[in-house]
Formats: sequence, C-alpha cells, structure tokens
Amino acid sequence: MAELSLHNIDRIARDVRKENIIFPHLSDELIDHLCCDVEQEMTGGLDFTDAYRKVKGKMGYRRLKEIQEETLFAVDTKYRNMKKTMKISAIAGTIMLGFAALFKIMHWPGAGIMLTLGAFILAFAFMPSALTVLWKETHSRKRLFLYISAFVASMLFILGVVAKVQHWPLAGLILLLAALAMIFAFIPALLTGKLKEEENPARKLVYILGAAGITSFILGILCKIQHWPLASLLLICGVVITFLLFVPWYTVISWKSEKNVSAEFIFMIIGSVAIVIPGLLLNLSLQRDYDSGYYRQLSEQQATFSYRFTENQSFIAGSTDTPAAPVLEEINTSTIELISFINDIEAELVAAAEGTPKNPAVITRQVKETDSGPAIRFETLLQPFNPVPFTEFLGDASGSRTELDKRLKAYSDYLSELVPESDFGSYLKLLDPSVYLPEADPETRRISLFSGLHMLELMKSGIVTVEYKALSALSEN
Repeated sequence: MAELSLHNIDRIARDVRKENIIFPHLSDELIDHLCCDVEQEMTGGLDFTDAYRKVKGKMGYRRLKEIQEETLFAVDTKYRNMKKTMKISAIAGTIMLGFAALFKIMHWPGAGIMLTLGAFILAFAFMPSALTVLWKETHSRKRLFLYISAFVASMLFILGVVAKVQHWPLAGLILLLAALAMIFAFIPALLTGKLKEEENPARKLVYILGAAGITSFILGILCKIQHWPLASLLLICGVVITFLLFVPWYTVISWKSEKNVSAEFIFMIIGSVAIVIPGLLLNLSLQRDYDSGYYRQLSEQQATFSYRFTENQSFIAGSTDTPAAPVLEEINTSTIELISFINDIEAELVAAAEGTPKNPAVITRQVKETDSGPAIRFETLLQPFNPVPFTEFLGDASGSRTELDKRLKAYSDYLSELVPESDFGSYLKLLDPSVYLPEADPETRRISLFSGLHMLELMKSGIVTVEYKALSALSEN
C-alpha cells in the first residue's frame, strides 16, 4: 500500500485546520481518515494530487464541517437550541417578507405589519442566533470581527430598507451606516482573511480586485440614495471591475487549478448576478421615478406661469381702447423686467450647476424659448440635485438675492401706489421673497438646484398673479 510523505500529510492537516475544527480529537481523526483514503486511492496508480482531489470530490466540499456540526449537535444543548432558532427564524422571517412584498404590490392590508415583523425577526432573532452558531462552530477569534461586522451591516441594512419602505424617520441614516459598516468593516475583514489563507499570488490579486469592485458598487448605491456626486461613475466602475475583470479572471484561475467547477464558485457567480444586476435595475427605476416627480412639479409650475402670463397679455391687448391702457402697459413692462431678472438667475443657477466652480457651463439645450419667455428644460439637466448654486445665487448674503429683494420691494411699492390697498393688500404678500426663499439657516446649504428652480417658478407665478389682480382692479376703477 502506498504511503504519504510528511509533506503530503502536512498538506491534508492544513486543509482540515482551515475548516476550523474546534475539537482536537475530531481534527486528528479526520486527518487520519483522509490520509487512509488518499493512500487507498494511490494504490490504484494515482499520484497524491489526483488521489486527494478524488477523495475530496467523494466527500463533498462541506463534509468536514457537517461532521463537526453533527458532533456539536449531539454534545451541546445550547448549540442545538440556537441552530433550531436560527432555522425557524430564517424561514419565518423570509416567508413574512415574501408575503409582505406580495401584499404591498397588491395593495392589500397588513403589508406593513408583515414587513416590519419579518424584518425584526431576521434582524433580532436570525442574525444573533446565526452569529452564535458560527462562533460555536469555529471558535475563531481571527474571524470574530468578520462575523460581527457582517451581523451589524446586515441588521442595519434590513432595518434601513424597512424604514425606507415604511417612510420612517432616520431611514437614510440607517442605510448610510449599513453601507459604511459593509465598506469599512466587513469587506476589509473578509479580504484580509482570504489573503491570509490563500497562497496563490494570482488569487490574492483577484480577491483584491473583487473587493474593490463590490466597494465601488456599494459606494455608488450610497451616493445615488444620498444624491451625492460621482454616483454614476462609481456604479459603472463597480460593475465593470466585478463582471469584466474579477469574474472572468477568477473563472480562468479556477479552471486551471480545478478539473471540476465547485459549488462555491457557482454560488459566487449566482450571488453576484442576483445582487448587482437587480440592484442596478431597481436603482435606475427608483431614480427615474424619483426624478420624474420633480420634473412633473416644475413642469406644472411652468405651465401655470405660462397660462397666467398669456392671459395677462390677452387682457392688456383687449384693453387698448380704455383710459387705463397706458398704465396697464407700464405695469406689464415692469412685470416683464422683473420676470426677466428671475429668468437670468435661473440661467445662472443652471450654468453653475452644470459647469465647474470657476467655469460655469454654456447652456443652450437646457433652455428653450416660449411665448412667455425662456424656460428651463428640466429633463436635460445633468446635475439637478447639485446644492452649490443655491447659496451662491439665492442665499441671504449673495448679490443676486439682494438685488432680487430690492426689485420685488420696488415692484410692490409701485403697484401699491396705483391700486387701492382695500382691493389689493392681501395680494402683495405674494411679492414677499420670504414666502418662497428660506431665511438664513445652515440647512439651506443642502438645497438642490431643483428646489431652487422650483422656488423661483413659484415666485414667477405669484408675480403674474399679482399683476393680473392689479390689471383687473385698475380696469374696474
């Protein structure tokens, strides 16, 4: 019968130790059992490498762990209870989330309750019990941080998603903490463990590449949710690195080192596709719906302003043969000058958001000419949530805000002199800039371009409404 060399025995012992067998006597017995099986295969003419691969193929990639789990299940009551809890909570939580999704789609009652209950079962029953089972099975202090970071990131992600769906406060903060835990704790811990266990330099480089791709993808999702810059670039980089570099390279290395495709490799590919592709599609769909809500609101405001502006022009055109005609024309001229100044501010906001801090963009396709004057084409904006332009052009200390306040005050005083206050006083409140623009506050630094444009569109609608009231009052008198 063939005998193994000390080097071969050491190779088998290292592989067994990698499985984190916590019972010393069980570890020795498994090593002895594997050595006997390999020697038996070698008597048939196989070398050590082929014989060892054949033995591992017969056992299955999880058989050593299963033997330890069966041993633990037989001797440790606490382990049995925690494993039962883990299985029951995983099944119950998953079923509840599945039915919650169905009820949510069908708009049936009870969806929120099932969603919340399922998430809490997974977060506070399944995750702690799974962490305890992993610790019982490995007793690996080296992997303890990995397990804890995975538990924290998963729990925060589950709670964040539920809070987001249920529109609870702090949902964004919870998701942010989940992403940070994943990026700065779980992925580095997992990568460190893989690099320590792996001896092949090519595999180490592949693991680093995979970690970089997943990190970039998670950062992209985070930036997309928070409307931070570089979201699209990070998402694209994450997908390119993961599917065009990491997956093909890892596949080539796996084929060279293994004759058979392992279940671990299959699960890794399926898991990557199941997470990244639906995540991208869902993110793009949600972003499109989110943006379309802003487009619709701003377009409706533009339509309201355009309608009122056109009606005012028709009113003036129909009053040319009245004694009030010269005054009406004068009011309309003042209104158009004020509206034109606001249009200029809108154009400057867009140019600043679309360009760089010291080099505003030259906007052409973002503005179209209409019967009521230039109008922003909101769907063409590249940086609709850029918060920088607001403080530069509409903040309390900005020159354009000061000039806008001055012009609104002059326009209000001018109309007050022409129209009796009894007929017109309440309408003058629509010319108060504080009705549309926020007062000085640290939070104004995060006001986006969309919000600033919405404020100005509301202001323009208010101005033409005041003009119509003034025209009507003067014509009646």
